[in-house]
Amino acid sequence: MSAPMPPLELWGGAECTVNRVGDQFRDQMIETGHHDRLEDLDRVAALGVAALRFPLLWERVCPDDPGRCDWTWTDSRLARIRERSMRPIAGLVHHGSGPRRTDLLDPDFGVKLGDYAARVAERYPWIADWTPVNEPLTTARFAALYGHWYPHARDEGSFWRALVHQVEGVVCAMAAVRAVRPDARLIQTDDLGKTYGTPGTQAQVAFDNDRRWMGWDLLCGRVVPGHALWERLAGFGLAEKLEMLADAPCPPDVIGINHYLTSDRFLDENVSAYPPAMHGGNGSIAYVDTEAVRVLDPAPDGLANALAEAWARYRIPIAITEVHNGCTREEQMRWMRDAWDDAEAARGDGVEVEAVTAWSLFGASGWNTLLTAPGVYEPGVFDMRGGEPRPTAMVPLLQALARGERQDHPALDGAGWWRRALRVTHHPRPHPEPRTRPGRKAGSRRPLLIAGATGTLAQALARSCEVRGLAHVLTDRGMLDLSDEASITAALEKHRPWAVINAAGWVRVDDAEDDEAACFAANCLGATALAIAASAHDIATVSFSSDLVFDGALNRPYTEADTCAPLGAYGRSKAAMEAAIGALSGRHLIVRTAAFFSPWDQHNFAVHAVEALSAGRRFAAAEDQIVSPAYVPDLCNAVLDELIDGTSGILHLANGGAVSWADFAMWVAEACGLPARLVDAIPGATLGWKAARPRHVPLASQRMPSLDAALQAFATAPEVLERIQRAGQGAEALQSA
Repeated sequence: MSAPMPPLELWGGAECTVNRVGDQFRDQMIETGHHDRLEDLDRVAALGVAALRFPLLWERVCPDDPGRCDWTWTDSRLARIRERSMRPIAGLVHHGSGPRRTDLLDPDFGVKLGDYAARVAERYPWIADWTPVNEPLTTARFAALYGHWYPHARDEGSFWRALVHQVEGVVCAMAAVRAVRPDARLIQTDDLGKTYGTPGTQAQVAFDNDRRWMGWDLLCGRVVPGHALWERLAGFGLAEKLEMLADAPCPPDVIGINHYLTSDRFLDENVSAYPPAMHGGNGSIAYVDTEAVRVLDPAPDGLANALAEAWARYRIPIAITEVHNGCTREEQMRWMRDAWDDAEAARGDGVEVEAVTAWSLFGASGWNTLLTAPGVYEPGVFDMRGGEPRPTAMVPLLQALARGERQDHPALDGAGWWRRALRVTHHPRPHPEPRTRPGRKAGSRRPLLIAGATGTLAQALARSCEVRGLAHVLTDRGMLDLSDEASITAALEKHRPWAVINAAGWVRVDDAEDDEAACFAANCLGATALAIAASAHDIATVSFSSDLVFDGALNRPYTEADTCAPLGAYGRSKAAMEAAIGALSGRHLIVRTAAFFSPWDQHNFAVHAVEALSAGRRFAAAEDQIVSPAYVPDLCNAVLDELIDGTSGILHLANGGAVSWADFAMWVAEACGLPARLVDAIPGATLGWKAARPRHVPLASQRMPSLDAALQAFATAPEVLERIQRAGQGAEALQSA
């Protein structure tokens, strides 16, 4: 009888890629700030991480002279890792091509990497686990087949040479390490997906599914005559290198599987069913290469299938070495939960899975451009937007998993989007294989309660909850009357929500000047009564405030700490609400935001501008009032993320930047391809508003996408495109008449 497996471990890793594009090196640790924060390692240890994938990267330590290494950064970090009782897994190259004196097509790449590995091992002989080259096959594809990264080759021969040279680098590095520490383990990582396809693409499907194993097959000495790809590589002049690898194999001690929602692919020769931008091929046939999760029905089993197939092929212990999903918070949590469950299920089937690795602990920057240009930052376990690492709801989830426990956050109830119908964005195709894991059973599904059913913000929040698979109840005044304490209590006891978002209230800024008491009752008294009742039931709340709590006298963006000084009745009601709820015990988040724009309703400034300009009408807007617009879909997602994270206090949420209403209208016009010359920039005082507006109230906010990105999303939304077309047709009809 075999010995029982040790408990499943939690491993971790900060995204640490150092890749080269042209003459420029890009360092993820610099971009996320991890390079400058020794205390990050304390944060990682507090998660319960047993082993940390640690970057001892060649390009960072020994960039110029091969005889000169700068160990300053690595010495201090490795000392702290030892103090915190974590095991480092030393990585030497992570999607890189080495320092400037070499590259992936250099025949001596492997020898040079081995020389560097010897220096590392001599300095840190106590390190037992090593990943000399991360994802060699993926890196070879990006650098030598697709040309994204240095040396920017775009041919199959270069791809195979780049892969073989990296594998030689692993072999040389491990030989050097084991000369110092004979029991050192090789943990060899790579992305492992599977390709599916329609009948006409089966030759390419078979090739892709043979190619995906090649990094590990080469290390194990399996690429010999008779291997599916031996002749192909030999045809590129690599036979001698293949023989050398086969004669002296260096099999991994642990297979490191990295698997993402984009890893499994589907090839479809029916290209007319897809947008032209997706059309491609292999030179022999045309096909579309898309994510299998977007096509196959039922959904692919992804990681569970990868674990089973890798174990069947190699019978070598496995670790899941990257788990990260750049998505909304609950989907990040569900992806980690599913990975952990897949690992436990595989262990139950006899697969030796050692660990699951929380990857991109401090987020990642620019992967939406494949690290070829500046791009979007996506949060990890910690969110770096704002400068300092902010723990997200991933932190308690990982801590629970590390303890062998389950976490019961309500946002975890339900399946991730990769298991729901909305995942299919193209014509569904039947899955050719039986599923290896059952579907997830729904939990108790405690809802999120959203007050204000008739309002556009509440409706937008409900829409976002639907997309994100968050159970919710949208209440109108008949279900929840904020002026009636009994009604509030009854609604909370009936629905038992885990949180309440109050999107109800008075929104007519000018009318508030004539009926300040009613505005105050709705925006302050009702909101506070709801928060008091929620506190009594230990329920978190979100309330909304406004930039109109400020007078605009500061010549800079307003921060959360700035003192309220409202100019009008509406602003006074919101400032009073902030003070009242801020004084309560409990978990209360107050979101200050401003200048809503959205494709989902007609009652906002941007839509009014689109309708006027599309019809050829002039559009007047204030040139002397500066705001920070908030794109409602982004706002809803940000609010839900912050609520799931347990954020409390006052928080500014807007799409960054400071813009006058007139300039905003012009930017909307430009984004939508409409005539900005029809925008009339005029003094705000001439617009006939009863309530005074502050002159300069941009909000300092870093937790939402840029205004440029928001405008592009707005301009390409189907609802906006339809409005533009409809208004243009109306204008043409009038001209014809």
